[in-house]
This record gives sequence, structure tokens and C-alpha cells, in this order.
Amino acid sequence: MSTLEAPLPERRGGTLTTTAVEVVIPVYNEERQLAASVERVEAFLHQQLPYGYRIVIADNASTDGTWEVARHLADTIPSVHTTRLTEKGRGRALKAAWSASDAAVLCYMDVDLSTDLRAFLPLVAPLLSGHSDIAIGSRLHHASRVRRGPKRELISRGYNLLLRALLGASFTDAQCGFKAIRADAARTLLPQVEDDNWFFDTELLVLAQRSGLRIHEVPVDWVDDPDSRVDIVATALEDLRGIARLRGGFGFASFLGIGVLSTLAYLLLYVLLRQVTGPQAANLAALVVTAIANTAANRRLTFGVRGPDGLARHHLAGLGAFLAGLALTSGTLWCLHEVSTPTRAEEVTALVGANLAATLLRFGVLRRVIGGRDSA
Repeated sequence: MSTLEAPLPERRGGTLTTTAVEVVIPVYNEERQLAASVERVEAFLHQQLPYGYRIVIADNASTDGTWEVARHLADTIPSVHTTRLTEKGRGRALKAAWSASDAAVLCYMDVDLSTDLRAFLPLVAPLLSGHSDIAIGSRLHHASRVRRGPKRELISRGYNLLLRALLGASFTDAQCGFKAIRADAARTLLPQVEDDNWFFDTELLVLAQRSGLRIHEVPVDWVDDPDSRVDIVATALEDLRGIARLRGGFGFASFLGIGVLSTLAYLLLYVLLRQVTGPQAANLAALVVTAIANTAANRRLTFGVRGPDGLARHHLAGLGAFLAGLALTSGTLWCLHEVSTPTRAEEVTALVGANLAATLLRFGVLRRVIGGRDSA
């Protein structure tokens, strides 16, 4: 056992030598599935990967028995190493592990192994050959096979459309937990990445695209983890803040603030109306009220337009955004009630995701019609 001379609190599991591929598995309170997942990854890499490899379990402040399980795996499997951080955050764990690595290609995958490991060789091959700088698994690739519920599907597609509209993203799936990067690219990008949590992936890819690095996308077979403990609402808000930071200018902070208030007002109206009417009627009424107010507020505060000039055209654009939002939210409710009997909380959670996608459409429409003169 040896310890790297690098900014990691602890790293265990055998002598570290120059390695072609390092696979980091960030974990937080994963004592139940950690051992089975790591053993599965080790067996796959041993049989299929024709290069030297290392597996690093990056425990970011677990409070259960995860660290003890990780240490046992490192002591019994030569290719497994560990590092432990005292603060939570997937991005923080990846920064620490990748910054300390001497491998040529740095990878990470989620511990639930939702992505089929057969995509791993196509992921790392273009990086090892020098063809690409970053490789990502994409659940939205036309050749991918994905099984997940309508709520997560809508949220994922809405988020990636948002990235395309607001940040000019050319990649299709920012948040799939299955990525790889060349070490030289990582050394350039990691110091620039500010986020330490879930937005880390998106920020890394946006910075890579802006730097002219080559991003390779790999189709994946992916199955949703029903035990996922990701707080969808909190993560969505964190992502919006990250997008606002990367976007900068063009009144996006104002648009974001109005959007958050509008969404809260919509949800409050929906919950109140839902007590006396059906989900579709409550959704329609809540959207009508908030969409009009949203367009008026963005016209004045985000785009700085006052007076009657273009008023009819601007509200017509708002109407188009409203109809798109109505289609998204109504479709979400219809899907939910077709596949199950959702609780009110499940309805509200799904509608938050649908409204995220509607936010994308609204911003795109209003920017084109009202703020088209703005060069941002």
C-alpha cells in the first residue's frame, strides 16, 4: 500500500503506477450496493479492457459503512484504490480524484451501473487513440436503448434542450453518469470548473466546447435506478443557477428570477385549484394566469421594453410559449395518469420538470421576438 503525493486526504489499495485508464466511482452512503458494483466493474475490465487500469472509489463524506466497505475492497482487490473526502459533492470527488491521477484517460461512472458496461470500450477508445478529448455516454443518442419513467424522460430532454438554447451546447446528454476525459484536457479544464456538485458535468462539457475540444458521444443501454436519491427539484434549481452563471448577460438573472417566481405561483395555484377540479383544468387555469404575468414581467424587466411598441406581437409570442407549456404540462399529466395513479406530490414534481422544459421554450421565443436585437 502507498499514498500518492497529491491533494487527496487518503488513497489506499496497492502501489500506484502509470496506468492507461482510471475509473472513478464517486459514492455517498452506498454501503449496500458498493461491493457488488465494484466487483462487477473489476470483472468486466479484467476480461474486456486490453490496457492497464485502476478503479478508485471516491467516498465523499459518507456517514454509513461505505468507507469500511471501500477499504475492504481495496485490501482484497489489487486494482481497487480509495480516497475519502470530508465534504459532499460528486464534482468535488471527481476533481480530487482526477487531479491526483497519473492515468492517461480518466473516467467515472455512477455506482448504480445504470449504464451497460458494454459501452465502456467505445467510450475510452477514441481518447486513447487521440481522436477525441472527452467522451460521454448519451441516453438521447438515436442508437441508445433507455428505460426510465416519463417524468425523468421529460426532465432530461427539457434540460438538454435548455442547454442548447441558452448555452449553445452541441452535446446531447450532459448528465449521464458515464464519462471519460484525456488527462491533458482535464488538467486544462478542472481549474476552471467552479461547481462541486451535480452541475459539474455540464460545466465541464460547456467549457470543453468553448475551448474547442473534441467531444465524442457514445450510445448507451441505460436503465433507470428506482432507488435514486437525487432531489430532482433541488438539482434543477442548482442547474438553473449554474446555467445563469455560465450564460451571463442578456438579463438571464432577471429571467431566471421571474421564472422561479412564476413557477412557484403556478404550483400554488395548481395545488389550490386541484382541490376543487381535475388535474387538466387546474393546470390550464394556473398556466393562463402565470403565463400572462410572466410575459409582461420579462418584457419590462428582462428585455427592458416599455410602452405599447410591439405589445401585441410580444404577447402573441407569449401566447405561443403558453401553448407550448400547456402541451408539455398537459402531456406530462396525461402520461402520469396513464401509467399509474400518482399522488399530488408526484404530480407537482412531474410538473416542475415539465415547466423546466417550458422555461426553455419561453426564453427562446421571447429572446427571438422581444430581445432579438440583443446580440447576446
